[in-house]
Amino acid sequence: MDAVNTGFAEAAQQHLDDVFAFLVYLTGDRALADDLTAETFARALERWRRFDPGRGSARAWLCQLARSTALDHFRAEDRRRRREGRYAADEPREDAVVFGEGLSPELERALGRLSAAEREVVALRVVLELDGELAARVLGISVTACSTRLSRALTKLEQEVSAGVAA
Repeated sequence: MDAVNTGFAEAAQQHLDDVFAFLVYLTGDRALADDLTAETFARALERWRRFDPGRGSARAWLCQLARSTALDHFRAEDRRRRREGRYAADEPREDAVVFGEGLSPELERALGRLSAAEREVVALRVVLELDGELAARVLGISVTACSTRLSRALTKLEQEVSAGVAA
């Protein structure tokens, strides 16, 4: 194995769980996230020679690629739905664990009610613990917009969980 492929193998092994977690939060579907993770790493392997560590970390680059892969998937699904005349998305099962083990049912439901943009910023900043600058780069937005989106998402989560506990 040459040095380039060794570098990719190390980055893939080190960041596989992070990319999967990000995609789970982005999609809200563990099976889809698994498929998109595989597609992300297939794309990453093809493009690894173009990765420039001077522009950012492998983790951020892989998350950026994962986001692009997910957006491509969503656009393709939207085209398929339009073609087939279906616009209603299936509701996730109430008893399904989507986001991760150990979350309260209230938090699980609250995460499911966030928009995809809100879930992805929570995934990047809270779950993966990326700093604001890296998360903003992955999302393709300013650092200020990233901070604002995170603040609003966390406020929504707090309100949803509080309402769920009080009910």
